[in-house]
Amino acid sequence: MSPLEKCPIRSVHVTRYINPLREGGSLPALTEADDGFMYVLKFRGAGQGVKALIAELIGSELARLVGLRVPELVFAELDEAFGRIEPDQEIQDLLRASRGLNLASHFLSKALTFDPAYKDADSEFASKTVWLDAYLMNVDRTVRNTNILVWNRELWLIDQGAALYFHHAWEGWEEQVQKPFSAIKDHVLLKKATQLEAADAEIRNQLTPERIQNIVSWIPTSWLESGAFASLGLSPNEIREVYSSFLTQRLASSALFLHEAIHAHERLV
Repeated sequence: MSPLEKCPIRSVHVTRYINPLREGGSLPALTEADDGFMYVLKFRGAGQGVKALIAELIGSELARLVGLRVPELVFAELDEAFGRIEPDQEIQDLLRASRGLNLASHFLSKALTFDPAYKDADSEFASKTVWLDAYLMNVDRTVRNTNILVWNRELWLIDQGAALYFHHAWEGWEEQVQKPFSAIKDHVLLKKATQLEAADAEIRNQLTPERIQNIVSWIPTSWLESGAFASLGLSPNEIREVYSSFLTQRLASSALFLHEAIHAHERLV
């Protein structure tokens, strides 16, 4: 195993809460940080907590690794005093529960939500995205909620937090490795995914065990020491090893979810 690469994800301090983005139940927010940029902030105190942030981190960085466009991620620190004057009690509670390290993505100003009725996706992008979502078991890229933005006439993937749902139960994760992911039939880009076998061959060459381990190693220790993992009785490094093992073993079994996606595509067209 080659040495781990230094984490390339920058850290910022959140300086201003601008407004909530009320998509879904996790209340992400548009914020400004001390580097002068605006970010869409995902809170550790919301919804599925740090596990959603871990799925976002792993899913986004794997997508970036295989050549898909994803907004830059940053670790976003919320200080203890942040949000005390927020008038909305629900938001104030969320900010209080999210003190410490959170995750944010660069705000793509004037981006539009992808709508397949008005904007086409090329088959290579669609095939890679479908393959990756099947690999990560991402249930949240459907016609109802595409989680794709159109920015500068290009398609960008956002919101991978619903991926890796095995970690919400955790026990029996080895069995989840072998699941074909039947939910791929609802993927918004499935009809355009005509190069799935080519995507499989290309991505399998890119996602080496070393690269997977590198990305998993970037999960902050403070997230893995949170109450979300307390019942496991595992150290942060042992938890990271479970994530690495799941991703590596699932990659080796890609034929299972690849064939499921191909059959779903054939039924659709």
